[in-house]
Amino acid sequence: MIGGAGVRELLPHRYPILLVDRVVELEPGERVVTVKAVTANEPWYATLGEDVTEDQLAYPDVLLVESFAQSAGVLGVTGGASGAGRVTLIGAVAGVRFHGKVFPGDLVEHRLHVVRVFDDSAIVAGESTADGRPVLSVERMTLAFRPEADLDTIEDNGTGEG
Repeated sequence: MIGGAGVRELLPHRYPILLVDRVVELEPGERVVTVKAVTANEPWYATLGEDVTEDQLAYPDVLLVESFAQSAGVLGVTGGASGAGRVTLIGAVAGVRFHGKVFPGDLVEHRLHVVRVFDDSAIVAGESTADGRPVLSVERMTLAFRPEADLDTIEDNGTGEG
C-alpha cells in the first residue's frame, strides 16, 4: 500500500486537484487499484447554498475521470515506461461510460490494468466503483511518456498561448 505521502511523490498534482488518496494494490507495469474518499468539504461544493439538493451533491463527472486519469499516472510512472526525466501525459480517452453517481461519503475505488505498452506510450483500461456500486468504466486511456525537457520549452507569452 502507498499512502498519501507516497502518492505525492508519484504525482505532480497538489491541492485542490490531487484526487488519489491511496494506492491499495500495485503490480508495476500491469495493474493498480487506488482509492479516493469524497467529502462534502471539497472545493467544488463551496458555492452550494443552504438548500442544496442531493443531485447538486453529486461529484462532478469530470473529476471522477480526472481521478481515474491520476490513477493511470501512478501506473505509468511505476511501470518503468516513463523513466527518469520523462513526464506521463494523458493523450486520449475513449469508451467512457458513467454508470452511477458519486456523493460525499463515498469511497471511490479505481481498478486499472495495462492493455498494451509501446516505447513512448501505453494504453490502460479499467472501471471504478463507489462503495461497491459501478460508477465509471473506461475502455481505453492513452498515456504518453515525454521528455520533461521538451515540455519546459513551452513559454507563455502573456496571452495564455505557448
